[in-house]
Amino acid sequence: MPKQTIFLADCNNFYVSCERVFNPKLEGKPTVVLSNNDGCIIARSNEAKALGFKMGDPVFKVADRLKEHNVQVLSSNYTLYGDLSSRVMQCLSRYTSEVEVYSIDESFLAFPTTSFKSPEESAALAREIRETVRQWTGIPISVGVASTKTLAKLANEKAKKDPTREGVFDLTALSQAELDVLLDRVPVEGVWGINSRRGRVLRQYGIETAYELKEGEDLWIKKNLTVMGLRTAWELRGIPCLSIELAPPAKKAIACTRSFGQPVEDLTGVREAIAAYTGRAAVKLRRQRSIAAVIQVFIHTSHFKPEEPYYSNSAVLTLPVATSYTPELTRQALRGLDAIYRSGYRYVKSGVILTGIRPEGEVQLNMFRESGTETREKEARIMRALDSVNRSWGSHTLHLASSGIMCHQEWRMRRANVSNRFTTRWDELLTVA
Repeated sequence: MPKQTIFLADCNNFYVSCERVFNPKLEGKPTVVLSNNDGCIIARSNEAKALGFKMGDPVFKVADRLKEHNVQVLSSNYTLYGDLSSRVMQCLSRYTSEVEVYSIDESFLAFPTTSFKSPEESAALAREIRETVRQWTGIPISVGVASTKTLAKLANEKAKKDPTREGVFDLTALSQAELDVLLDRVPVEGVWGINSRRGRVLRQYGIETAYELKEGEDLWIKKNLTVMGLRTAWELRGIPCLSIELAPPAKKAIACTRSFGQPVEDLTGVREAIAAYTGRAAVKLRRQRSIAAVIQVFIHTSHFKPEEPYYSNSAVLTLPVATSYTPELTRQALRGLDAIYRSGYRYVKSGVILTGIRPEGEVQLNMFRESGTETREKEARIMRALDSVNRSWGSHTLHLASSGIMCHQEWRMRRANVSNRFTTRWDELLTVA
């Protein structure tokens, strides 16, 4: 693997930062963004973090504290966040063609080591990238620079948490002794790829810091943490083991699950939700040019209301022919729902999971079922037209009638404080009074 210098660009408090781009009044104020149905805190400004609010805090448990500290509470607006994420990634891609979009708010960038005559040059480029993204999108980012992806993760954490670094930290500027001192201050669970379970295993054997993992014996690490753990240790030593993935791998399972905005008792409402979720999953399936052979449907009532009867069930159906055709997937999903639905319950969540995923060119036909090439090409044309319209005019412009009329969908998520989709809807553009 050729030697490269790795940059990790990570947006700061991304969801909150997106909201602040179009609502500058939120600057400097404690702000949180909530999950689906306004259930839990999933993003916090630095001011909210300083007040002690945690990721995952249920809103009903901290409602009084939110009000006491005058915290700005917003519903999640994934349409806005997704579009701004795309704009950030476009800014990053102008600096190098080797960009791995790791998540909605962070990307790895790779540069040949020969691009920089000194660490000062790589740090200068990191600062330029940071300033450009902020100027072009309004989103603040932190940039970590290192010789491997794992070290770049650690550098980024340092850049984000240490205000003296001004959003940039370049590990390549450190001597090996200075780097070892830094690694010895990082708890082993703070290393990318080491979760709490692996951390417990390591601590049982006296490995408590990133430095101690780096210095571990290879055979022992491989035996106890598998090859992936060994790669992590090598990356801490500055040996690249994780390459930049320019194209994300196709998902092996695609799920669309949601809690209802309010409990649903009638079959019609649950059927609408299942049909809508199947349609969304099918779009994701077609986006990665795949087909699915298995569909799972589940429903359940609330775990937290002992005074009400509890019911949970799921159905797994193997499709006659693997497909990404929304009407067929929906038909099978509703068939599964009919088999598990029971009246007399207040359902709070349902979902659809597609598995048995393979490339769309690998269709295994059923000799007992009529599904010719002409039929499949016609279905593909219909789906291309549907996806094209929805991309241009909004994701719900065209949908199956079985998913109901949007304004009458009582099961839809609660989003009491959602902002406008400023960048993707003409009727929600920012206006100046």
